[in-house]
Amino acid sequence: MAAQPACTRFSDNYELKEELGKGAFSIVKRCVQKSTGFEFAAKIINTKKLTSRDFQKLEREARICRKLQHPNIVRLHDSIQEENFHYLVFDLVTGGELFEDIVAREFYSEADASHCIQQILESVNHCHQNGVVHRDLKPENLLLASKAKGAAVKLADFGLAIEVQGEQQAWFGFAGTPGYLSPEVLKKEPYGKAVDIWACGVILYILLVGYPPFWDEDQHRLYVQIKAGTYDYPSPEWDTVTPEAKSLINQMLTVSPYKRISAAEALKHPWICQRERVASVVHRQETVDCLKKFNARRKLKGAILTTMLATRNFSSKSMIAKKGDGSQVKESTDSSSTTVEDDDCKARRQEIIKITEQLIEAINNGDYETYTKICDPHLTSFEPEALGNLIEGMDFHKFNFDNVLGKSNKAINTTILNPHVHIFGEDTACIAYVRLTQYIDKQGHPHTVQTEETRVWHKKDNKWQNVHFHGSRNGSFSNTATQYDFVNHK
Repeated sequence: MAAQPACTRFSDNYELKEELGKGAFSIVKRCVQKSTGFEFAAKIINTKKLTSRDFQKLEREARICRKLQHPNIVRLHDSIQEENFHYLVFDLVTGGELFEDIVAREFYSEADASHCIQQILESVNHCHQNGVVHRDLKPENLLLASKAKGAAVKLADFGLAIEVQGEQQAWFGFAGTPGYLSPEVLKKEPYGKAVDIWACGVILYILLVGYPPFWDEDQHRLYVQIKAGTYDYPSPEWDTVTPEAKSLINQMLTVSPYKRISAAEALKHPWICQRERVASVVHRQETVDCLKKFNARRKLKGAILTTMLATRNFSSKSMIAKKGDGSQVKESTDSSSTTVEDDDCKARRQEIIKITEQLIEAINNGDYETYTKICDPHLTSFEPEALGNLIEGMDFHKFNFDNVLGKSNKAINTTILNPHVHIFGEDTACIAYVRLTQYIDKQGHPHTVQTEETRVWHKKDNKWQNVHFHGSRNGSFSNTATQYDFVNHK
């Protein structure tokens, strides 16, 4: 039997250099391969911060990137797993974003746009031939190999990419970037490779005039436009675009994915394969000017969102509800240029966290009326005060409200730590978290009670209701008897 190769450490083969970029769980640095002196980009993922689902996604991304080898795709050269970090070694692309390069050019024509989309389509076609759907085609993921004139366009970031069998259509979840999402994804219908072609159509439209075919500050109205395929070619900017270019856009932005042109077919379109004869070579200064504004707008929104997410990631480690304090903090983000995955699931997760906070606040305030509105009348629960028995119904909890919770005016503070929400379909969810309850006893001594809680939620008549509760404690505690300990403290 052949000897197993020794486990290779990243530092054995590569030397890290300066930082190139940073994400929530990863950092990208330039690195040099010691044996050859070749330069690469190392994406370093802190695996200590990843959930099991994050690990699966990381493995999927690496697996997909390994099988994609094409001059128009950022190539994965190495993947090294260590104890707390995973290293993905990619091509070092130094030309920046395609859209930023275009606005810096002295000359830009329809023929140039044709050459750009051809390279993008070549990369997409290679993906599709290998059973991969990118799902996040957008300007931010279209890079240039170098700053040299005529450098190749490279498709990057396969973090949302999925593997499909042939022409398989299925529901793979809500993923992508709002302005580039296809109608079938927004309608939550089965989808496949055609979603990438729709995004290519949006990108081609922008390449020709500098603004997108679908646009609205309100995301709901934006999605209505996309689902209906409502776009046009306004004058005067579109008057100078050839009919062949519009023809290709129309075939890409066909609402029905079954009638939409494929990547292979698009590459055979006259506007692509007969560019010299068909595409206009007149300089499009207005397109460049509009594209500058488009770039500035998406960069600004990206910066604002990054700041919001950083703030949220810092502050959402705990959510605090104080007795007698009705103030609430609401967050809002503009994600028009930012990738969303399972956006509807994320929204439901926030709903579950919020309704859980409201339930706990009702307990803290001794507010039985609000509590009964949030809980199912047949609520089941395992909790310490029931001595390990399964309790069904509200009588057990009402006793606590009537005799303990409602009679205390002691200040308490509840903190929810590390909430994890699991979504099961449209109307069922489960949340698990650690709950810390602080209070002052009658002698003025501070106390803290910690419990681990799980709640199952069910949506009925468009309202979430708690149908099951399971709690374990480190101190005297129950679902509705949080205050037993300090009420009885003499």
